[in-house]
Parts: sequence; structure tokens; C-alpha cells
Amino acid sequence: MHPSPTRRSRRIIRSDRGEGVISTAIAVLVMAFIGAAMWVTFNAVWKDTAENTEDQVEIIGTDTESQPSEGG
Repeated sequence: MHPSPTRRSRRIIRSDRGEGVISTAIAVLVMAFIGAAMWVTFNAVWKDTAENTEDQVEIIGTDTESQPSEGG
């Protein structure tokens, strides 16, 4: 005896096969986008910090008037 068409379609609709793979793929994509955003932000902060540091080192290296003289 074959199952009725409505019973067969209910079984197909309720099938959870592939659900874990799809959920995992979505989670991996979300984490990849979050990681990329964090990397872009980190690079921007790093560049800004490096430029500020270079500017300060340049100022310290050229500003001799405000430093005390060695002769006392």
C-alpha cells in the first residue's frame, strides 16, 4: 500500500535534511563579514595612530627651543 499524496507531502515539508548545513553556512558568512569589518576598522585605527606617532616624533626631534640646555 502506498502512502496517500497528502501524507507524502507532509513528510517532505517536515524534512529537516540540510538544515544544519544551511545554518552553518549562514553563520560562517556572518562571521566572515564581521571579521572583514573588524580588519578594516583595525587598519584605519592603526594608520591613524602611526601617523600621529610619526608627527609627534618629528615634533620632538625638531623642537630644541623648549628643551633645557645642557650647560645649565
